[in-house]
Amino acid sequence: MKRALSIPGLMSLSWLLLGTGVVLAQPTGSVVGWGSYVIQGPPALDSLVAVSGGRLHSLGLRSDGTIVAWGGNGSGQCSVPAPSAGFVGAAAGGSHSLGLESDGTIVAWGSNDYGQCGVPAPNTDFIAVAAGAYHSLGLRSDGTIVAWGDNTNGQCDVPAPNGGFVAVDAGDHHSVGLKSDGTIVAWGANTSGQCDIPAPNGGFVAVTAGGAHTLGLKSGGTIAAWGSNAFGQCELPAPNEGFVAVVAGGLHSLGLNSDGTVVTWGYDAVGQCDIPAPNEGFVALSAGTGHSLGLKSGGSLVAWGDDGSGQCNVPAPNEGFVVVAGGDYHSLALAAGGSIVAWGGNGSGQCDVPAPDEGFVAVAAGREHSLGVKSDGRILAWGANSYGQCVVPAPNEGFVAAAGGTRHSLGLKSDGRVVAWGLNESGQCTVPAPNEGFLALDAGDYHSLGVKLDGSVVAWGDNAYGQCDVPAPNSSFTAVAGGRGHSLGLKSDGAIVAWGDNAHGQCTVPSPNTGFVAVAAGDLHSLGLKSDGTIVAWGRNYSGQCDVPASNERFIAIGGGEYHSLAVGRPSAIAVEDRGACGVPGASGLEIRSVAPNPFGRSAEVLFTAREPGHAILEIHDAGGRRVRAMTLGTLERGSHRVRWDGRDATGQDVPAGVYFMRLQGPTGRTSAVKAILFR
Repeated sequence: MKRALSIPGLMSLSWLLLGTGVVLAQPTGSVVGWGSYVIQGPPALDSLVAVSGGRLHSLGLRSDGTIVAWGGNGSGQCSVPAPSAGFVGAAAGGSHSLGLESDGTIVAWGSNDYGQCGVPAPNTDFIAVAAGAYHSLGLRSDGTIVAWGDNTNGQCDVPAPNGGFVAVDAGDHHSVGLKSDGTIVAWGANTSGQCDIPAPNGGFVAVTAGGAHTLGLKSGGTIAAWGSNAFGQCELPAPNEGFVAVVAGGLHSLGLNSDGTVVTWGYDAVGQCDIPAPNEGFVALSAGTGHSLGLKSGGSLVAWGDDGSGQCNVPAPNEGFVVVAGGDYHSLALAAGGSIVAWGGNGSGQCDVPAPDEGFVAVAAGREHSLGVKSDGRILAWGANSYGQCVVPAPNEGFVAAAGGTRHSLGLKSDGRVVAWGLNESGQCTVPAPNEGFLALDAGDYHSLGVKLDGSVVAWGDNAYGQCDVPAPNSSFTAVAGGRGHSLGLKSDGAIVAWGDNAHGQCTVPSPNTGFVAVAAGDLHSLGLKSDGTIVAWGRNYSGQCDVPASNERFIAIGGGEYHSLAVGRPSAIAVEDRGACGVPGASGLEIRSVAPNPFGRSAEVLFTAREPGHAILEIHDAGGRRVRAMTLGTLERGSHRVRWDGRDATGQDVPAGVYFMRLQGPTGRTSAVKAILFR
């Protein structure tokens, strides 16, 4: 899908890489996201030594001195400046970030509306940093504090004498500092008494500032709390003892016990106080406005609470995914085992996957609704339903793919027909006749696209920008994607054709326009996946949605959102197999040219070419990577060959409906895997 002309929303990835040209060298991986919100895969979150939570984003400091950032990126607060190296500290603010370098300099990025990223000169000798809603603090090695940014409430006016400080922190609009004599100094907004330190002001070893409350840790392991208590964020749980660290969030508080367990109290509307089990082994904590972060002794990250902008990242474990799809403020990932993981905005229930969460073979996201195709051919829909976009027409059977628009939905039947439902004010649900012979589809904001078996594209619905005017020659297409007002088509030769709105360059495909195996359209940007596993992005880049992460390799699937992009990347530890695209024989000397029909019911024919004479075996693996069948083909002569798989395993039993991968084993290696969809 893609969002509407005047309504914020997101574009979903048409999950089906159907037809005869798509190869996947490694079928599963982890989700990575960038743009208006950033998602980091497991490799980037390994070996963390510190974490920091902001309003809608999070920062992690790795043991190698790099900073990783994830969550909301509307102001670039997750776009860590290059080179990301040599850091010894990090702090996440409202919409900005701070990094402390080992040489004592501070690097700042993100929103600078109040000058919160304008580090005063001389930028030297800093040993700690803290970030508030719109202001920043730096502690120098001489014990003085430097403050800059918003000073509406005096939060940057460090009280005299400015010296003897050993720690510093920033709340939304107030600041706190810990002196070497164990006293706390607080200044700035004091509307709730957050700057009124309780007597006796002494014996403190740590201090932390929240939205409008402050916490101090005493040398004996007790916590003192003062300021706003509207949600119980200052009501310390008993027993108040044995604490070694304390953190204040927006309206909640956390304490780390000496035994490695975490205690939370205060506002819990979005689960920011619900510590995931097992509650043990924690060594560090941080809290954002509505989310919490915990670092375990092995360097692993645990996050809980508000995840509307991905600040808690993809729910663990972030692995084993085959497809991603983005909605307005939510995201979906399909796991190889058939389950769907959903995260992000859930105001309309679009992340509440219906039980049982199993047996799914496809997934799609609309603006605020979600769609999943089951292995038995049914479509399940959940989330916003004001226009009936979640009411699948009867009979709900025989579906092999789905797509979600802003307020409409599409389903592809195994007989090649398209079913459309939901809002139809622009005709996006009126499928042109003859409604037959479709093999792939996608939905834009208010228009729909389908690829026919003859390689032509059919487009219907809103055409204000010419997004339904398919350029000539209308042939040889294998996949489509729809954005807000533009459309993309992938040709069998690996080139992308784009048409419709090009105000932001979203239809100007970068050169060389070759080697593509998948396409996805965001709101006003476009994505293409190359056969070598790299991603190309173009169009509007206001939130960095076209800034593909530096490690641009080993990707297997892509998805575009309104201001963000998603991809599934393979773990770096997995060896790369030969990755030639269809039409380019790999090291095995074999090349799968097509699987037809695809999707298929009873059987599918594999057309392939042998470059040299030799033995060959056709291997069939399920979505989990398990081999279900190996068909020995004997000694083959050079040239074209055909083999048919009857949908049965090695014992002769029918395998269940779902996603399967076919590849050929030759004398010198294997071909890349080709995806095929079996329905029953």
